[in-house]
Amino acid sequence: MSDSQTTTTANDCETTSSLKNDTNQSASRDVRPSLPRDETALHRLTEVVEHFNQMNLREPLLRGIHSYGLERPAGVQQRALKPCISGYDVIVQAQSGTGKTIAFIIAVLQQLNMDCKDCQALILVPMRELAKGIHTVVLALGEHMHVTCHACIGGVNLREDMKRLETGAQVIVGTPGRTYDILKRSALRSENIKMFVLDAADEILSRGFNEQIYGVFRTLPENVQVIVVSATVPSDLLEVTAKLMNDPVTVLIKREERTLDGIRQFYVNAEREEWKLDTLYDLFDTLAITQTQTVIFCNTCQKIDWLAEKLRAHNLTVSSLHLDMDAKQRNDTMKEFRTGSSRILVRTDTFERDNDIPQVSLVINYELPTNRESYIYRIGRSGAFGRKGVAINFIINDEQQTLHNIEQYYHTQIEKLPIDIADFI
Repeated sequence: MSDSQTTTTANDCETTSSLKNDTNQSASRDVRPSLPRDETALHRLTEVVEHFNQMNLREPLLRGIHSYGLERPAGVQQRALKPCISGYDVIVQAQSGTGKTIAFIIAVLQQLNMDCKDCQALILVPMRELAKGIHTVVLALGEHMHVTCHACIGGVNLREDMKRLETGAQVIVGTPGRTYDILKRSALRSENIKMFVLDAADEILSRGFNEQIYGVFRTLPENVQVIVVSATVPSDLLEVTAKLMNDPVTVLIKREERTLDGIRQFYVNAEREEWKLDTLYDLFDTLAITQTQTVIFCNTCQKIDWLAEKLRAHNLTVSSLHLDMDAKQRNDTMKEFRTGSSRILVRTDTFERDNDIPQVSLVINYELPTNRESYIYRIGRSGAFGRKGVAINFIINDEQQTLHNIEQYYHTQIEKLPIDIADFI
């Protein structure tokens, strides 16, 4: 942000002089700084930084990173953090589970003006559960900075959302529909927003939120930094980035050579959601589950807590892991599972590299993942001591096509659960 584009307000916020308040105007802009054309300068911008303490991060943020349990940046963080923190528009393409969400959260926290209590970073995500998870991680990493963050999501009373925003929040994470509604009602001041992030951008577009994205963008300052994070970059996303971004840095993390080879994949159709639990009980009785370590994936924190409680009532030793837990709770849970104190781990997808779970004999998708990219990271944990792993997917009647789409995407076969499933584990 150049000096000519900012003024200082009473609460030490930098206010941008020009906003995109005309909803009829084009979403494109040309005021972001361009990439350096000098090869040496460009190399410095895109070079790999292997340690967090080499990134010139503020000390309270470093404390938050270490408290969260992050010791060394993942590959995507080593490459993406520098251009993001430097203020350039950035496209980050990497698979699920590689740490790309943590990357932009750190970049956001590093750039906040802590003397300004207004919203400075706006993060859009496709689902409210993802918004809640990012909200939790922002507060955890920013704990020693005393950052304020709010999640604008559906399912929460709109009046309560608007009232909460009256007190200010430096970071807003929300779903496109609710966030756009909040902005149209002028319940969120946008003049001090300097970072606009689209996380899981391909999923946002696949859900038809194009107009909401453009609508939100038009309310933002002309020189807002745009960061687009996505597992894939389809043509419709390229169209969006062309309109929203100026000369972006592209960080591409090559697809890991993680495959489904050696993993037997099955499905069981419980027909209805409420019949899944009894189906799981029957499966465990068949497998003598107390002799097998198992990871069960669900999509929401609420479902994880519910399922873990039901399994404990069934006299099974169970631990749970989800995004609402702090670092100590997560570490204690993993210690229980690694030492064998619990035989079953019920969990959701996390933002860190998925190397926190040991190889196990059985992975169960109690709920299919919300995106295809997550599938391989879930069931890739199966297989131990040279034996083939087994993954079992629970589906209901209207998920047959979703399962078929996963088969096509990975060029694999998911078979109906056989009667002799115990022989495979």
